[in-house]
Amino acid sequence: MNSYLDVILRSASVYLFMVIALRIFGKKELSQLNTADVILILLISNSVQNAMVGSNTSLWGGLAAASVLFTINFVLKKIMYRYKRFSDFMQEKPEILIHNGNLDFKTLGKLNITSDELKEAMREHGVEYFKDVKLAMLEIDGTISIISGDTNLTQTHYKRKRKHKSLTGGN
Repeated sequence: MNSYLDVILRSASVYLFMVIALRIFGKKELSQLNTADVILILLISNSVQNAMVGSNTSLWGGLAAASVLFTINFVLKKIMYRYKRFSDFMQEKPEILIHNGNLDFKTLGKLNITSDELKEAMREHGVEYFKDVKLAMLEIDGTISIISGDTNLTQTHYKRKRKHKSLTGGN
């Protein structure tokens, strides 16, 4: 088999594997990178490099692998834009965390978001009490959007920094 065709097939396989793995393990993890996550990403990239290029470690082999990855990513984005059903499969849905000052404890527990984390997001955007939040949502990119309930509605974004194992009480 042609060595460049081999690189193309290997790269496409690794890309599709990574898309499936991220879908299974959750994209929300990407918005909460800590030291261990960065190390994991570096090790994964190192471990799949040989799987993509095999014995072809030439410049052209690397460029072929990179080109395949960019092309597949571009095509997937176009497909997601065109076909809502595919986009729904590939992306997480936004989740309501607070509605009119009422916390959705079931959703918070499912997403492993603590009240302390919500308080931190609110403080960063000038909202002091849960009752002052008209709407707080975990967006598909992992950010927490907050719309305050005062007369001058403001929208703010908070990027989750870490993952918590359990929901703690209090407000």
